[in-house]
This record gives sequence, structure tokens and C-alpha cells, in this order.
Amino acid sequence: MASFPPRVNEKEIVRSRTIGELLAPAAPFDKKCGRENWTVAFAPDGSYFAWSQGHRTVKLVPWSQCLKNFLLHGTKNITNSSSLRLSRQNSDGAQKNKPHEHIIDCGDIVWSLAFGSSVPEKQSRCVNIEWHRFRFGQDQLLLATGLNNGRIKIWDVYTGKLLLNLVDHSEVVRDLTFAPDGSLILVSASRDKTLRVWDLKDDGNMMKVLRGHQNWVYSCAFSPDSSMLCSVGASKAVCIKVLGHSL
Repeated sequence: MASFPPRVNEKEIVRSRTIGELLAPAAPFDKKCGRENWTVAFAPDGSYFAWSQGHRTVKLVPWSQCLKNFLLHGTKNITNSSSLRLSRQNSDGAQKNKPHEHIIDCGDIVWSLAFGSSVPEKQSRCVNIEWHRFRFGQDQLLLATGLNNGRIKIWDVYTGKLLLNLVDHSEVVRDLTFAPDGSLILVSASRDKTLRVWDLKDDGNMMKVLRGHQNWVYSCAFSPDSSMLCSVGASKAVCIKVLGHSL
């Protein structure tokens, strides 16, 4: 499942064209299974692009670096306004964490990716923060990876450090999405026919199990105000759940 940063103008998508291609290196294993590239994602601020390289690795590339590489290889006319907006970093000139390219080994086939970033507590809906091991800063960027074995691993994008290992799904984690309000509420969709709601500011505590799908759940998405969650699966129905402010 691909995602675009919110600043992308939908009217410009119809005029889209290929500006470059990213290729994975030769597979390090002999097995053919797992070499597929299942998922890609942009960071909310456009600073990073992530893609699964097959098997168990995810590559994180600064988006501005991608654009420069495409230009160096002869691609023309891509420095339009939308490209510049995508490559724009935080306006704070004293950015603590300069993006750099690196690879994360997730330990199993990666099916889903999602970036998440925090906001100051006074702006967040997350209220249960009395005990947690990690203090997420406003400038911190997280990457959630959904794996073939049902686990979800949460990484610090800038350092590549594993922060949380969420274990509760019994099947493939097919999709992940963060609440857009910066509360670090994460929802996962799985082949075990459930969606699960996690609070990363509370040590990754699983808050709710959402049921209703009779078959595999393939994809999920929040409404812009984070109050509703939609999901689809191996059926002809769309499930819509009103989450309200209880999260």
C-alpha cells in the first residue's frame, strides 16, 4: 500500500509520470519466497522514503537525496512545485537529526510500513501517559513495520534503533496506520481477521481489539480528525468504526 504526504496536490497526481526507479540489490538468500517488494511509505514531513526490499529488510532513504539521484541520472523536468514540497525538510534550521540512508533488518518478511511522529502533549489526545519508558519528542520520527509472523516492530528512523516489539496478532500484519493527530495511536490490520489499536506513548500498550471482518483484513485508514477508522478485507464490505475521543 502506497501513501503520499498530506501536502501532495491531488489534482497534480493525474499528471504524474515516472521520475526514477529504485532497485533492490541481489537477494542475500537462496529461497525465492519473500523477495517481493510489498510496501512503500513517505514520512509525514517528506523527509524520508521507506520501501521493503524483499525478505526482511527495509531501506530508508532521504527523499531529497532520491530526487538528486534521479536528476544526476538524466531525468528532466521534475523540479516542479510538488517535488520541492516533498523534499522540504522541517523549517527549523537547527534540525537535530539529519536524514541519512540506512537499512533496517526486521527479522522477517515485511508486509506493511507506516511513519509516525509525535506532537506536544498539550496538543495530543493521548492522556494515559503516566508510565512509559520512551519519551517521544516532537522532532522524533518513528517507523512501524508489520511482519509475516504477526509482530509489529517500532524503530527510531534517525538511529535505526528498535524501540518496541508488539506481539499479539497471530497472522500476517497486512497494513498499519498512525492517527493523523500526532497522538502516536497505531492501528494494525491482520490476516487474523482483527484490527488492533496500540498506544505507543504507553509502552505500546494494546488498547482495543476491533472485530467484524469475517475474512482477512487488508487495509485500514483514519479519518482526517482521527475519530473514525475504515477497513477493508477479503470481502465486499467496508467496515467503519467510530473511535471518538476515548482513545
